[in-house]
Amino acid sequence: MSAPRLEVDLDKIHHNASTLVTRLAARGISVTAVMKASLGSPEIARMMLRAGVSMIGDSRMENIEAMRRAGISAPMMLIRAPMISDVQRVVQYADLSLNSELDVIRQLSYAAKAAGRTHGVVLMVELGDLREGIMPADLEHTAALVLGMPNIELKGIGANLACHCGVSPDSRNMDQLSALARSVEAAFGVTLDIVTGGNSANLNWAFSGADTGRINNLRLGESILLGCEPLHRQPIDGLHTDAITLVAEVIESKIKPSQPWGEIAQTAFGEKVPPADRGDIAQAILAIGRQDVDPDGLRSPMGIDIIDASSDHLIIDCGDHPLPVGAEVRFQLNYSATVRSMTSPFVTKVLLASRTGDGSEIPLTTPALASLPINNPRKIA
Repeated sequence: MSAPRLEVDLDKIHHNASTLVTRLAARGISVTAVMKASLGSPEIARMMLRAGVSMIGDSRMENIEAMRRAGISAPMMLIRAPMISDVQRVVQYADLSLNSELDVIRQLSYAAKAAGRTHGVVLMVELGDLREGIMPADLEHTAALVLGMPNIELKGIGANLACHCGVSPDSRNMDQLSALARSVEAAFGVTLDIVTGGNSANLNWAFSGADTGRINNLRLGESILLGCEPLHRQPIDGLHTDAITLVAEVIESKIKPSQPWGEIAQTAFGEKVPPADRGDIAQAILAIGRQDVDPDGLRSPMGIDIIDASSDHLIIDCGDHPLPVGAEVRFQLNYSATVRSMTSPFVTKVLLASRTGDGSEIPLTTPALASLPINNPRKIA
């Protein structure tokens, strides 16, 4: 089996998605499954849809186009504001998009009219995290102009928090979004189909028992793939945190000093304080590096410490159990490491499943592999 590789357990992803869909449905909230971290995988998208998500979302048109070519016909949302240079592709392949600039929406209108299509627009509102969004005081004016544009349908409003400045979704900002939705509806006599409150960072708020108001959709990626919430990276009760595993192969294994010698200058990636002196260690090098993964986002097996990484090499301390050349080491990943390794063309993606989600069995694509145990962090309700 090729290494390095990502092993993606579709059954666990299905379980995570289905669990979140069910729990959020009880709160009147639907789920848009965000596919960008899985590089628009049609197989993962199909598993999400079997789990009951209402829509597929992605930030890259390339991923949306790939899913369309693979026969995914479900509603698709472009979750990053469209580039003007991409508007023809957007109206052809995406049913709706998140927007904050009138100039972009005007170009979407022109493109949709030329293509004989209607494109849905969700207006993003700035609620304090200072990424994308219309200032709240400008929302009604913007909505009025959008409602007058041909071949554009105002589908709703939305917000994004916790991505840029780490502002947490809470009752205050979610109540504000609900109030803005009601204000737009009252001002123009319309009903907004979608009020999308945010991403996986909204789950603590959604499950807190707070009034959800007009919020009826969340855009979830990390929580489905990794089973945790992004605010504090705590596992979500009842979800799998090991649906995705990175496997890397040992290409050198030697006893070496823990301290470098010679005149110390910058490393390949800038200044670095020399490691503490631990005497001689059982050091191994794995065939994966910063070009393929964020090493700070890897959680290693018990007894193994990550020392450093260069472009192509991950250096580990094997502790009391030196590893032979050719051995494989398995890591759990955070969101940053998942996104980078999914994007790397040098990391093979292997999809594992015992059933398709509709009850029919399909064969595993790789044999079971022995691994060192990994400490799972404490789960929270």
